[in-house]
Amino acid sequence: MDWTSRRITAILENALVEDRATRDATSYACIDPNQRATGTILAKQDCILSGIGCISRILDVYAALDGAVVSHYEVTSHPEIFDGVRLHAGQPVAVVRHNARVMLSCERVILNFLQRLSGVATLTRSFVEAVSGTKARILDTRKTAPGLRALDKYAVRCGGGQNHRLDLSDGVMIKNNHVALAGGLKVALERAHRNRRGKQPIEVEVRGLSELEEALSFGAEAILLDNMPVSEVRAAVERCVRADRRLPIECSGGVDLENVRAYAETGVDFISVGALTHSAPAVDMSLRIVPA
Repeated sequence: MDWTSRRITAILENALVEDRATRDATSYACIDPNQRATGTILAKQDCILSGIGCISRILDVYAALDGAVVSHYEVTSHPEIFDGVRLHAGQPVAVVRHNARVMLSCERVILNFLQRLSGVATLTRSFVEAVSGTKARILDTRKTAPGLRALDKYAVRCGGGQNHRLDLSDGVMIKNNHVALAGGLKVALERAHRNRRGKQPIEVEVRGLSELEEALSFGAEAILLDNMPVSEVRAAVERCVRADRRLPIECSGGVDLENVRAYAETGVDFISVGALTHSAPAVDMSLRIVPA
């Protein structure tokens, strides 16, 4: 992750502005402006870490917003602590040495990003481990928090998952609404083959075996099996194998940690899970600050 990119910088800046971090009334009123402090970020539960790079970047963005010359700071962590590593409850993530007011003003924004991203990475790792030994790969979806997609999808990668489409320009996926508006799947696929940009693969969402037959007949190049039970997914995979088209097969909808293994064992190539980014619980972390 390039934490200095314009997109990520804008996300971090917006979070600091939202919290009015440079107008922290309590820290201004209570803390000496020259006070130095040491803060330790702790994982309070077992988790997969994601977002450690945001700590120093948030401090830099704060300094740019404040417009003042901020005293030197240090962010240090153990060499074995990095994004994607498994942390245990009570384990330090990083130690920050900085101006006390600045640390207090940035505390919540830093923790918000670390807790959310580590939550996404942790849930993703649970799904990845659940399908271990099968050929299925866990994918995310576009069901991300508005404005945070780049970070949410980065966290999925930290957890061992793979990214599906980053945005609407990143591939052709024909869903039921496209079919309805185009006047049928055959027409939609004909237009997609004619109008797609470059060599973007054309994926078709199907909701049953009859729709699968249509997709195979009319030139689909990848199949998404949507909200189908395990038994029907297995039958769909077998049908695609008989077609000898070597189509990538994805399933989605109604997948959770209880049934993901069963879906993986049907032989699908990918399983997309919206919950990775829309329902991951935040990891519990804290920042303990003491005078330097």
